Amino acid sequence: MWAWTLWMLPLLCKFSLAVLLAKPENISCIFYYERNFTCTWSPEKEASDTWYTVKRTYCFGRKSDHCTTGNSTSTARTSCSFYPPPITIPDNYTIQVEAQNADGIIKSDITQWRLDTIVKTEPPEIYSVKPVLGIKRMVQIKWKRPVLAPKSTTLKYRLRFRTVNSAGWMEVNFKEGSNGDTTYNLTGLQAFTEYVVALQCVAEESVFWSGWSQEKMGTTEEEGKLVPSPHGLDLWRVLRPAMVDGRRPVQLLWKKARGAPVLEKTLGYNIQYFPENNTNLTKTVNTTNQQLDLYLGGETYWVSVISYNSLGESSLATLRIPAIDEKPFQCIEAMHSCLTQDQLVVEWQSSASEVDTWMVEWFPVLDSEPSIFSWESVSGARNWTIQQDELKPFWCYNISVYPMLQDQVGEPYSIQAYVKEGIPSVGPVSKVENIGVKTVTITWKEIPTSRRNGFISNYTIFYQAEDGKEFSKTVNSSILQYGLESLTRMTSYTVQVMASTSAGGINGTRINFKTLSISVFEIFLITSLVGGSLLILIIPTVAYGLKKPNKLKHLCWPDVPNPAESSIAMWRGDNFEDKLNVKEFDDSVNMEEERILKPCSVPSDLIDKLVVDFENFLEEFSTEEPGKGQENILGGEKNEYVTSPYRPYCPTGKHFKELPLATEIPSRKSQYLSSGVPEGTSSEDKEQLLSSASSLGLDHLCEEGAPNPYLKNSVTTREFLVPEKLPDQTKREV
Repeated sequence: MWAWTLWMLPLLCKFSLAVLLAKPENISCIFYYERNFTCTWSPEKEASDTWYTVKRTYCFGRKSDHCTTGNSTSTARTSCSFYPPPITIPDNYTIQVEAQNADGIIKSDITQWRLDTIVKTEPPEIYSVKPVLGIKRMVQIKWKRPVLAPKSTTLKYRLRFRTVNSAGWMEVNFKEGSNGDTTYNLTGLQAFTEYVVALQCVAEESVFWSGWSQEKMGTTEEEGKLVPSPHGLDLWRVLRPAMVDGRRPVQLLWKKARGAPVLEKTLGYNIQYFPENNTNLTKTVNTTNQQLDLYLGGETYWVSVISYNSLGESSLATLRIPAIDEKPFQCIEAMHSCLTQDQLVVEWQSSASEVDTWMVEWFPVLDSEPSIFSWESVSGARNWTIQQDELKPFWCYNISVYPMLQDQVGEPYSIQAYVKEGIPSVGPVSKVENIGVKTVTITWKEIPTSRRNGFISNYTIFYQAEDGKEFSKTVNSSILQYGLESLTRMTSYTVQVMASTSAGGINGTRINFKTLSISVFEIFLITSLVGGSLLILIIPTVAYGLKKPNKLKHLCWPDVPNPAESSIAMWRGDNFEDKLNVKEFDDSVNMEEERILKPCSVPSDLIDKLVVDFENFLEEFSTEEPGKGQENILGGEKNEYVTSPYRPYCPTGKHFKELPLATEIPSRKSQYLSSGVPEGTSSEDKEQLLSSASSLGLDHLCEEGAPNPYLKNSVTTREFLVPEKLPDQTKREV
């Protein structure tokens, strides 16, 4: 028993989970003349993987066929069509819909259809709506009979019509004439009024009307008698700033009052204007346009406009133009707008109960001066409504409300509104300013009004370092610049600004910049510190120089040593300074005499001191290459050695014995020589010294034997010229 139960359980579950097919119901069929025969149905609920088959019998039951739909779940098809040629009229059809899926088949009830009663034709085509000459308040409509309509069947028509400014339709039904006439005279209309008409038709026995034809417009004839409008004209003005010469441009506008019937054809308009205090200056202008540009003075003016035709004039419309210096009254405290499904509603608040008439003015806000103004008078209400289709989407409109009290016009209250907003056409143009080390200022320009497509709600600044993460900052629509901070030094950045409306946003131009490595403040700080340090150093120095000028002078400009003041003068005494001074010699001495060394007595240890120092120099000098010329230690120039005339040539193996003197000295030279004798020496001693010097021979100047090492060193460093009487033995030793 339990085994049997377990075996039957899956079958029971499958049966319980199966979805029973829904029987097709509400079958409806339409015969689109000479196109197709289509049937539709609506099952209570569709099962998965369901197919439908529509079975048809025609030719009064003698023939049958069928059509099959696809999977209802995948295509959601609940209709099926039969196409010509097996479709004829008149005929009777039987239709049955069969539904099938994996769980079974279910059939609908059989339905009967007579094609005459379900035929649907195409709509007629209207080609003329014109008034009939001599017949008032009537238009004649002409059309073409539908091509796809049974020729053997009489058609019925339904005509609907309305005035151009009206939203409600009126209808009239009529039947096609026996001769197939396609003309109808629509009467009971208003004179000289433009109407919109549309037409549809149906076979005489059918229940399915065709669609409406394309709308066509026509105007009734003008009445033979002028019937002025009790509302007259709506008259308005646009005041502009006064010109340099004092004239004031005023644009005068007028139109038919709202709700006033158009009963006549206007031929033109007569405009009169004059100063309020002087009617004798009245001027008259005729025009066929509905606007006029006037140039008035600064005082108050009155303007009147009437329309006329060949039969008479309309009622007069007047308007007061205030003076330039007149201050208008103000009574509107607030105003706002809102959008409904298909209307723009403007509401305002006012505390002036005596004001009951308002003038609403609106125009599109463009980048140039507006040239198209619209206006409408409102009475007994503090709101105004306009259809959205009368305004262009993505256009910004300026809406102003003027309070009107008798003949005075008050101060307007203005707002801006969109009937539909979109994404701006272009993004803002931005640039960078004040680039610093870690900061930068981003500025951008407002998008032109004509390209905003809505109210700018905010701006978003996107900036990103090179190969870095992107950051963003959002500001409100009134801000046109923003300073970025905490940037990285010496880094390239990319920045762009996005403008957003309620519909979305658009990015502007992308710009690149690079932060500085050092800021102006840092440069100023470093310069200030260095300059301050120098100033702190200079001030004590100047103070010290003023206090001790000599020390500062020696510090900046040290004294150059004077050879005449050398300590060598101390070896001979005070007289030695005078002996070395060249200026003490007579100017008449020639240059050859000046080059001759003058004899003088020297201390016994002078030669030893000089030779010892020079020998040390030679030891260092001898290490250099022997082929190179000797150079001066100080200047680097080659030493030139001059042979003294008082130094005889000594052969090799002899040494210098004592300071030589020339054997023959002119008398004048003897005076110089004697001048080298120390003061205090008697004349007799001088003569003895000179005579002994002249009596010495050359053989006494040189001696045989080993040379003195001191003299040997001195010979290698300097040679003296030999007097002219001695043999020319001058030579140079290197």
